[in-house]
Amino acid sequence: MIAADRAFDGAPLLRREFALECGHGAVVRATITLTAQGVVEAWLNGRPVSDDLLTPGWSSYEWRLRYATYDVTALVEETTVIGLALGKGWFGGRLGWTGGSAWYGDEQGAFAQLEVEFADGSSQLIVTDDAWMSGPSAVLANDLYDGETIDARLRDDAWKLPGFAGDGWTGTHAIDFDTATLEPYIGPSVKRWAALPVREISTSPSGRTLVDFGQNLVGWITVRVQGPAGTEVTVRHAEVLEHGELGVRPLRSAQATDRYILSGGVDEFEPTFTFHGFRYAEITGWPGELRAEDLTAIAIGSELTRIGEFSSSDPLLNRFHENVVWGMRGNFVDVPTDCPQRDERLGWTGDIAAFAPTAAYLYDVEAFLSDWLVDLDLEQRHNDGIVGFVIPDVLKYMPHPESFGEPDATALWSDTAVWVPWDLYEAYGDTAVLERQFDSMASHVRRVKSLLSPAGVWDGSFQLGDWLDPDAPPEDPAKAKADTGVVATACAYRSARILADTAALLGRPAEHAEFEAHAAGLRAAFNREYVSDGVVLSDCTTVYSLAIVFGLLDEVDEEFAGDRLAGLAAEAGYRISTGFAGTPFIADALSRTGHTDVAYRLLLEKECPSWLYPVTMGATTVWERWDSMLPDGTINRGEMTSFNHYALGAVADWMHRVVGGLAPLKPGYASVLVAPQPGGGLTDAATSLDTRHGRVSVRWSLDGDLLTVHAELPDDVDGILRLPGREDQRLSGGPVSVTTELPSSVGAVR
Repeated sequence: MIAADRAFDGAPLLRREFALECGHGAVVRATITLTAQGVVEAWLNGRPVSDDLLTPGWSSYEWRLRYATYDVTALVEETTVIGLALGKGWFGGRLGWTGGSAWYGDEQGAFAQLEVEFADGSSQLIVTDDAWMSGPSAVLANDLYDGETIDARLRDDAWKLPGFAGDGWTGTHAIDFDTATLEPYIGPSVKRWAALPVREISTSPSGRTLVDFGQNLVGWITVRVQGPAGTEVTVRHAEVLEHGELGVRPLRSAQATDRYILSGGVDEFEPTFTFHGFRYAEITGWPGELRAEDLTAIAIGSELTRIGEFSSSDPLLNRFHENVVWGMRGNFVDVPTDCPQRDERLGWTGDIAAFAPTAAYLYDVEAFLSDWLVDLDLEQRHNDGIVGFVIPDVLKYMPHPESFGEPDATALWSDTAVWVPWDLYEAYGDTAVLERQFDSMASHVRRVKSLLSPAGVWDGSFQLGDWLDPDAPPEDPAKAKADTGVVATACAYRSARILADTAALLGRPAEHAEFEAHAAGLRAAFNREYVSDGVVLSDCTTVYSLAIVFGLLDEVDEEFAGDRLAGLAAEAGYRISTGFAGTPFIADALSRTGHTDVAYRLLLEKECPSWLYPVTMGATTVWERWDSMLPDGTINRGEMTSFNHYALGAVADWMHRVVGGLAPLKPGYASVLVAPQPGGGLTDAATSLDTRHGRVSVRWSLDGDLLTVHAELPDDVDGILRLPGREDQRLSGGPVSVTTELPSSVGAVR
């Protein structure tokens, strides 16, 4: 690992020129392996090595630094220059809300190895060492939170080509680095995945130039501009407008601003060492008239394959589903983050615990989340079995907020260690993720067991609980209606139950017996301490949702709980009354207990708080708060007000299974349940999924009381067709179409 002898504004260039060894015949293969403390981009003889971005991404750098390998056979010449450009990235830039940066180290570095193989079987190796030179780039500042500054007057691509001898260049030096931390990527790299044109250019009430791209996205804006040399053009980003002006308060300390200094010719700028969460931009300093064709928004994210689709007869519901998709893509930038815009952008574990089933349906995320789980395991192993709030856990370097209590396992957030591997297994049917993560899963459950009170419940340590309950005050998002002990014990039971099932599946009888007994003890304690004649302590929607879906209640109490939950939803005017813990499960709790009609009322409600309220306010992603923007166009006054958080979009999982009617009967959809439950006034819906076995699709339409269902299964997949008022029908591979009359008993659902 080498670093430049000077800092060069945190964006040094590194180069090495060399000649191919003679007498070995033609080059038959050449590969380059790259990583960095920071982020790195590479060229051979002026041509880019790949279109990957932000390599090597963000991992738990203390114990794992990923590298990427590329085939560069076509780029090697008799005289070749390897050029590397470094940026701060997650390693050297700002992370978190405390204002600190360079948490992992204060020196950026690059590691490269080019191996050239010749026709005679010999090879030549070029590596990063003190023979490399370093010099300044046109990048004067770069930070993921604050943006990038580029001076086009300093651009000179000659450094990438043979024969360059530039002024101001100096040497490099080796830096202390443990090569044992090097590991290949498991997950995908980050790439550009969409380009959006300008929708509108306008002038704000204060006279500022605003650009609207029509969609809240994550990435940057490419700029093409010509003006007098030295002119500075500034592009500031934000997700929303507030009363006609750029709404920057939710960014907190993040500047989210790119600055471009013009050369005097035609300049093109693309700030690839940063990214922003935005729909709007404020442009200042533009020379002449700003035209729509001068700007393009580039959406970036980890390279994922779309596998799941959903649509219905309700345009607002379809827009909400699209918002879920865009929110996921914007927050899956190498790690699953909470938000992509403010001074945070961390891998909060609670968010992905809630959202993983939805993510695994919409996109193939098996490799992406498996990669992240490696870091979770590493952080946990170095933290006494505790799964932190964020992975990678950069919070351990920051002052611990007093309001968060003593650091320890936390329900829902730490339960990610168990829930996400299980979600991946159920989605894709491969036990490998369970094998890899079993020790991590067991370590979490045992850690929680050590925190239980003498009564056998988890009620004595700090909990975030039903975070962002809509009835909590904006300044105290943890002040929820749901008792934290009830939430925590319910989550502890679910994790123990999953782990017992995992141990049985993997053929671990001792662990199966251990966690089966632990789960039984938690269930008994939950009912003893928190349930009385069916009433669950704190008597609110979240506690009933968790108790029902996690299987904590006996049959009589579950029936009461379902009725009580439906009643509470009605009392709330079918507006949402759950936070992070309850929201992913409330629709399932209702439909499982015979109240699908109430679930539809919740899903399709438009008044705040509800899933569709943001859609009526023009949202194009899912918000962090149900009321991130108030009806009068004012941004919520809370400190945390993101307009791109995917967690509350977890209801899309229920939409796929219950509205669309497609659910797995066996892991990986080796067998499927086709069981649409029409309701809410919808007249049709369709969903499809590209499984490991092939494409499964379900489409239904309603004409009066006549329900028509079309489904198609791959040849080696069987299933069950379950429709209201009919006996279950066995399905085999191929298409099936059924028309049936809905019984009057489901009239309320319609």
